[in-house]
Amino acid sequence: MENAIVYCEGAFGTLDGKTANGLVRYSEKHKIVGVIDSTKEGKDAGEVLDGVPNGIKIYGSLEEALKEIKEPVKYFIYGVAPNSPFLPRKHMKVIREAIRNKMNIIIGMMNYLSENPELVKEAKANGVKIFDIRKPPSMRKLHIFSNKIATVDVPIIAVLGTDTAVGKRTTAIILHNALKNAGIKSVFVATGQTGIMQGAKYGVALDAIPGDFLPGEVEHAVVSAYENEHPEIIVVEGQSALGHPAFIGSFAIMKGARPDGVILVHAPARKTYCDYPDIPMTTLEREINLVETISDALVFGISINGKKLSKRGVLGIAINHENMSREDVEKKIKEYERKFGIPATDPLYFGADKFVTKIKEVFLR
Repeated sequence: MENAIVYCEGAFGTLDGKTANGLVRYSEKHKIVGVIDSTKEGKDAGEVLDGVPNGIKIYGSLEEALKEIKEPVKYFIYGVAPNSPFLPRKHMKVIREAIRNKMNIIIGMMNYLSENPELVKEAKANGVKIFDIRKPPSMRKLHIFSNKIATVDVPIIAVLGTDTAVGKRTTAIILHNALKNAGIKSVFVATGQTGIMQGAKYGVALDAIPGDFLPGEVEHAVVSAYENEHPEIIVVEGQSALGHPAFIGSFAIMKGARPDGVILVHAPARKTYCDYPDIPMTTLEREINLVETISDALVFGISINGKKLSKRGVLGIAINHENMSREDVEKKIKEYERKFGIPATDPLYFGADKFVTKIKEVFLR
């Protein structure tokens, strides 16, 4: 694991800082040695995110970070994830500064820096590279759906949600690690750039893939994970939400992965869709019904190895506690378990053991 600094100016700990937030919480690929966000300078990144210090300091600038961090830092990761493909000029200025300090650039925007001749020339002169994580493969390397997913005979669990930036990836990684801790061989399949940056061996950044290839790319990632790793279970990160009017990633995951069960992530206190303040947030009931309807329509999730799923195909509810007290969360857990008859928890507060127990009960007895 080589050292990396994550740039998240003005956004760390917010929805637009979800890439930085995810990397600070979990990374198999890089050791995060600092975060840059002048609005939270001097604070501990773990304390800002989750109220628990993790020793990762937030710096006011790249210059300050490199001056204080004594060990070599080879990677600069752009950790902002706004609802726009374009980088502000001041962010580009810091990226150039990182290149001049001989740092490789990792970025997940659709403004592909590896296609900027000046930046590429500067990177080459400084002996570093630019990695555009969201840049899709060439057309020849993309995959059309083949139904090879039908050969996967282990449970596939998709972690879907009711909105974007609601905690699907975080919940999927917590579940994946909880399964491993329970002695169950699990493999995590990423479907977004942050999961890939965190070190997922299998996956694709879906929102940059041409539409006709979306289900096929999901299928290829899941089948590759199955054939190469021989897991007991596969956990697939969700994208956006089935009911979200702006994005279609969840439909591609349902079609390409054919999940045998779903963990649904919901933020009970969220009033409108993320980045769409004029569109009221959907309800948990509606999203559960969408999962059930689509599963039935596509003949998914009826059973695996003769073991029936829960009535709706949703095995559990993960709560995002934004704008909620711990007491509010505990009340919601009880309410959802009583109402839906399936386990509910806040994975960041309480872990994912409830989901592991449910998965074992349904699939692994």
